Amino acid sequence: MRYYPLFLDISGRRCVVVGGGTVAERKVRRLLECGARVEVVSVTLTAVLDALKQEGRIVHHEADYDGTQLQGAFLVIGATDNSTVNERVYRDARAGRILANIVDQPRLCDFILPSLVERGDLSIAVSTSGRSPALAKQIRTELEDRYGPEYGILAGLLGELRDRVLAGGRPADENREKFEALLASDILEKIRARRWDEVKALILERTGVEMEVRPG
Repeated sequence: MRYYPLFLDISGRRCVVVGGGTVAERKVRRLLECGARVEVVSVTLTAVLDALKQEGRIVHHEADYDGTQLQGAFLVIGATDNSTVNERVYRDARAGRILANIVDQPRLCDFILPSLVERGDLSIAVSTSGRSPALAKQIRTELEDRYGPEYGILAGLLGELRDRVLAGGRPADENREKFEALLASDILEKIRARRWDEVKALILERTGVEMEVRPG
């Protein structure tokens, strides 16, 4: 199966995790980081999930899965150690037109979760289409060494700079040339060395935009 690669906005969306173990815990953490409204269906919870419940960060349905807990959900993740339950979650999700991911079961997934390298606003996703999570993890580790925190700082600067350049109303080709000239410079080296005055001067030289550069 080929998956259509995308980054999905789940902010404020109701997302259900079926299962309360360590795997479910990891899935819940990621959903919360992305701003989802998370509900967990499980008789028991890990200590971390229980703490999130006490803090009011997740809603806990202290019950076995029976299908009703999916009503109104945007997506569901099945993370139990019971294959029968997981398959039912998938069938119910399909019937309710809810996006489903069943952990370690690519055939029961509408979407799969890539291995991620995150540097501020920069996200690099690695996927083997569910065939080898171990390989995806190894490549992610290699990318983490290759792309350090300076890339997150650069992504933030470029985002702010883009807004200012576009506000100038210049032709798209001209704007693209400015960004290409900046990226072809030694701006990353200057960021790594935390020479902020030089970064600011370089941005002005290559783009004509004067902006405040704050350490990341």
